[in-house]
Amino acid sequence: MAVSVHELQEVVVKHTAPSHVNAIFGYPPDARLLILNADDFGMCHAVNAGITEARRAGLITSCTLMVPCPWSLHARKLLRDAPEAAFGIHLTAISEQPDYRWGPVLGRRQVPSLVDEAGYFYPEVRIDELLERADPAELEQEFRAQIETVLDAGLTPTHLDSHCGVHSRRAWTFALTVRLAHEYGLAVRVSPTPFADGLQQQGYPMLDHPLLDSYDLEIAGKASWYAQLLRTLPAGVSEWALHPGIGNAELRAAMPSWEVRQTDLAFVTSREARQIIEEEGIVLLNYRMVQEVWQAIYERTQRGGAG
Repeated sequence: MAVSVHELQEVVVKHTAPSHVNAIFGYPPDARLLILNADDFGMCHAVNAGITEARRAGLITSCTLMVPCPWSLHARKLLRDAPEAAFGIHLTAISEQPDYRWGPVLGRRQVPSLVDEAGYFYPEVRIDELLERADPAELEQEFRAQIETVLDAGLTPTHLDSHCGVHSRRAWTFALTVRLAHEYGLAVRVSPTPFADGLQQQGYPMLDHPLLDSYDLEIAGKASWYAQLLRTLPAGVSEWALHPGIGNAELRAAMPSWEVRQTDLAFVTSREARQIIEEEGIVLLNYRMVQEVWQAIYERTQRGGAG
């Protein structure tokens, strides 16, 4: 559901506290650090083209790949051709579009608890049903297959997040994702949540403020809302999950929400966005630095446990 920019700012204020992450990354406490991530790479060609255009414009610092989607193979080629591009894996167990759907990498027979009556991943409106029905072992198998598919393509992801936030909706999905991240040497997108208290106590870097999802913004006047949110960005680490896409015939046919993606693309490729970021002194980050710290902390705790 879309919310107003004022509601978003109120949520940020409630979560504002001194950031230990700034110090980890070598920035002063008042530095404003922002990850601009383009979600859903691989969903369709129009999304791939939009994310590529946004990344080349220079403000998108990271993207996350949806491995099960039909255009994932194309996205993986684009990533191989741009080794400088930081990207993560958008672990996928939801297929939300009414007329354009996808299912498990492993196939419906191997992970039957993850698919609906038609054999696709559950739509977002049934996400609670999925999380009640899903066999944790099957979800782990599917997530592991998605990660292995990326690694087998010769690519080097930085982190894990998830489509429609599946990884952060239950304690068990969160724990599963963190365990896979540790195993594969990756970081995890972590917003303020009680699930993350243990990680925070161990010093793992995570977001200081709630994730901003571009689907939560009204389309009308979105550019001015983004501008205001940039100018009032709090100190610490923030992340915006953006969804750039080219609003062509393919995108309009694939999803009713195509305007969300077209308006995201328009803003992140605009002169205004770049100018505000420069004027405000906002530092753009990706997950490579986050990944390095996650790896170092995990290795240190493993050595400590062995000792």
